[in-house]
Amino acid sequence: MTQVRHYRHGVLPLICIDVDGTLVGSSHVPTEAVWHAAAAATARGQHLALSTARGAFGPTLEYARRLDPDGWHVFHNGGALLHTGSGEIRGSKVADEVVSAASDIADAHGWLIEFYSADDYTVETENKIAADHAALMGVPLVSRTRDTLQSEIVRVQFVVPIEIATMVYAEMSAQDAVVVGATSPVQPGVVFVSCTRPGVSKGAAISRIAKEMSISIDDVMMVGDGDNDIEALGAVGHGVAMANAVPDAKAAASYEVAHVDADGLVEALELSTTLAVTAT
Repeated sequence: MTQVRHYRHGVLPLICIDVDGTLVGSSHVPTEAVWHAAAAATARGQHLALSTARGAFGPTLEYARRLDPDGWHVFHNGGALLHTGSGEIRGSKVADEVVSAASDIADAHGWLIEFYSADDYTVETENKIAADHAALMGVPLVSRTRDTLQSEIVRVQFVVPIEIATMVYAEMSAQDAVVVGATSPVQPGVVFVSCTRPGVSKGAAISRIAKEMSISIDDVMMVGDGDNDIEALGAVGHGVAMANAVPDAKAAASYEVAHVDADGLVEALELSTTLAVTAT
């Protein structure tokens, strides 16, 4: 059912927010200034939607609930949408053959690989990279096989040192999947290479949310910094890149704000009050 909301005239109704490098910087958590600005945006009638590669669990799910306790949020680079009010999840399953191929590739090279359902994940390796990533996500590191997941796999992720990321892309290029990388200031020197079903992306997921809410994509803002934000930054009416964004993300965006550690997201939320709205 289409979700219809009423918005205050003259403000962008939907702002989509990446997590690592945008909502969260090197302090590991959003700052109080960010939460204050988010509360002010909500009071203006704006809907704030998390748009992240992370899963819908741990602190990340709490971030979504705090940004909007009764709205749609994007997880797994668009591999899953979750409504914080109803608890409804809409997932896009990764093909079994892609999951198996990725597992074989990881085993052949000794690369760390994770398997995600919408609200859970598994990893079989208990090394430092795995432990650091679990800490980043705010969950305990528990080694277990992917068949222990209670629902379908919506994302496969390699977590590797930055210098071998191109090797991962090359190995996965023959697979029927969207392969995209991301980084986090909380875990420097590491690249998270996500594999999702064809057609899945943050941009496509944001378009679905906008349609669900009867909002023109021209009246949507996306704030991000990584390779996995590039499509979304170009797809919305108002793409905003953080100062710490990768060059291609900056090129795709219409605006640039301060570094995540200088509360650039606060600047982006303030910017949203100055932009023209095409649909009322």
